[in-house]
Amino acid sequence: MDLRLIERVGVGAAFKSAEILRSYFGNINEISKKGEIDLLTKADIASEKIIIETIREKFPDHAILAEESGFNEGKTECRWIIDPLDGTTNYAHGLGIHAVSIAFALDGEIIVGVVLNPETGELFTACKGEGARLNGCPVNVSITEHVSDSLLVTGFPYNFKEILKPLMARFENCLKASRGVRRLGSAALDLCYVACGRFDGFWEQNLKPWDTAAGMLVAKEAGAAVTDFSNKLFQIDRDEVLATNGNIHTEMISLLRLKDTI
Repeated sequence: MDLRLIERVGVGAAFKSAEILRSYFGNINEISKKGEIDLLTKADIASEKIIIETIREKFPDHAILAEESGFNEGKTECRWIIDPLDGTTNYAHGLGIHAVSIAFALDGEIIVGVVLNPETGELFTACKGEGARLNGCPVNVSITEHVSDSLLVTGFPYNFKEILKPLMARFENCLKASRGVRRLGSAALDLCYVACGRFDGFWEQNLKPWDTAAGMLVAKEAGAAVTDFSNKLFQIDRDEVLATNGNIHTEMISLLRLKDTI
């Protein structure tokens, strides 16, 4: 498998998507709902369409899993995983913290990841075994050794009302223990920001494969430890993700572990 070709196609698709997202940004008049607070815009749909078309031009027989259209038939051993607009709520409110996320899996293993913020132009890329890059320059996780010196980031799932007590218990634990906790609204960017050392750790639950596939690889290739809250190896179909610089991982596991009484 030519990883360079896969990466080029993914990057090309991301930039085509970014053009569409920028054209709609600030001009969204119609917003529909997939759930109570789960939004969908014309930009999501148009972005996904151009990404799939770009991939199909080069790899017509590959399978594609996309957030809005679901599973597109093809060779299951070669699968693209797409989030055409990660951070739709931010986008719909004119907040430039959102991303295009494109990953490629071979035989179930993510081997290429591409995350692009259309507003900042920051492009995060990774190929398995080759490190992570930001706009072509290598990036690495931070060297922070303790949670007390760490800046953390998290996200709240769409069904947060159903799990509010454990969600807020974990948030409180991490807020008390750390230098601060941020909530940006894009899991793909959160993972990439851990990769380049802006954050020392990220945790969230109830994410979907398209939310984490690309960013997870970028983080891992930059040296991050990526597991679930029980320190088991993270898979993109898992309900929990914890990504840290590695140094604070054990501390974070302890902070995320709740008592049965919660």
